[in-house]
Amino acid sequence: MEEKLKQITDANPNCIKVVLYGPESTGKSTLAKALADWYDTVYVEEYARFYAEAKAQNNLQLSKEDVLPIAIGQIAAENKQLKNANKLLICDTDLLETKVYSEHYYGGFCPELVKKYAHENTYDLYFLTYIDTVWEADGIRDQPNNREQLFNRFEQALIDSNKPYALVKGSFKERLNICKTQIENLLK
Repeated sequence: MEEKLKQITDANPNCIKVVLYGPESTGKSTLAKALADWYDTVYVEEYARFYAEAKAQNNLQLSKEDVLPIAIGQIAAENKQLKNANKLLICDTDLLETKVYSEHYYGGFCPELVKKYAHENTYDLYFLTYIDTVWEADGIRDQPNNREQLFNRFEQALIDSNKPYALVKGSFKERLNICKTQIENLLK
C-alpha cells in the first residue's frame, strides 16, 4: 500500500514540479490547463473530483474511508503524467491538499500514510490560490461560506510542512503571470 503513495523520480529526474493548491473554486484547474498549454507540457488533473463525481452518480457521499483511495489515485495520475512531462509537470492538487480536506471534513482525521507522504513527496513550488475569485457551485463544491477559514488552513499546512510557495491572486491574467514568472525562475 505504501508504495502506491510514493512519487517516482527516475522517470523524469530533471523535471520541475509545481502544484496548484488551495481551497475550492479558486481557479486551480483553469490555471493548470492554461500553464500546461503555455509550456507545452502535461498537467495532472484532480483525482478527487473524478472520484467524488463517480460516487455522486450512485447517490453516495464521500467518507473518511475514501481518503486513502483518493490519495492513491492522485499519486498514480501524477506518476503517469511525469513520464510525459516536457521539463515541467503541473499538478492540480497533491496529497497535502488531500490531507487538509480530510482533516477539515472528518474532524481532524487523516490516514497516517497520507500524512506521511503529504510531507515526504516533494515539489519545486506550490501556487497557493487566493479566495478573491467568485465561488461557483458545480455539484461537488460545498464550502461557499468557509473560504477564508479554509484558505488559512491551506496556508498553515504549507508553513507547517516547510513547503515553498507563492501566493497567487488577482484577475486570471494576473494569476497566470504570477505563475509564469515563478516557473521561469525555476526553469533557469
